[in-house]
Amino acid sequence: MELTARQRAVLEFVKRSMLERQRPPTVHEIAEHMGYRSDNAAYQHLKALERKGVLVLSGRSRGIELKVPLGLPVVGRVAAGAPILAEENIEDHWPVDGAAFRPRADFLLRVRGMSMKNAGIHDGDLLAVHRSPVAEQNQIVVARVEDEVTVKRYRRRGDTVQLLPENEHYSVIRVDLRRQRFAIEGIMCGLVRPRGGP
Repeated sequence: MELTARQRAVLEFVKRSMLERQRPPTVHEIAEHMGYRSDNAAYQHLKALERKGVLVLSGRSRGIELKVPLGLPVVGRVAAGAPILAEENIEDHWPVDGAAFRPRADFLLRVRGMSMKNAGIHDGDLLAVHRSPVAEQNQIVVARVEDEVTVKRYRRRGDTVQLLPENEHYSVIRVDLRRQRFAIEGIMCGLVRPRGGP
């Protein structure tokens, strides 16, 4: 099934709307998102996707039923200052149900680097993440320090957070909560290793 770049963009918007808002977008919302002047252009892309067997249109408002796995959004490199699930950060969707993890996974984060290799987390792995602004001591978290997002083991004492690597070649990140912006984006709840991984 070969899709054009525009068809892929429309499909990704439909998937994201269903994942984030729990409902399909309207044709008008698709047209607005894609920058089309008329709803008809968006409708024509939907019809093309229907012909290719990707979705089915029912004729009702929001009457889009996907025929491809929805899956979890895969977050790649996080743009500085952007919310973790911002459109520009989502590079793909992985066909796995978030309910397969405990707690439930909300998204997958593509791991960069080997700072957590001793915890079995390797470069290119997909870290299953449960969105949470809080974590317990020693949990593996996705944390934001200023504008950088990192995966590390979490420890806090008073106004100081330590983000610990699981690789002796990497340094501990120390965060002074009185002076630095810090947020927990989520906690690790599992791991997906794409084929061909270590």
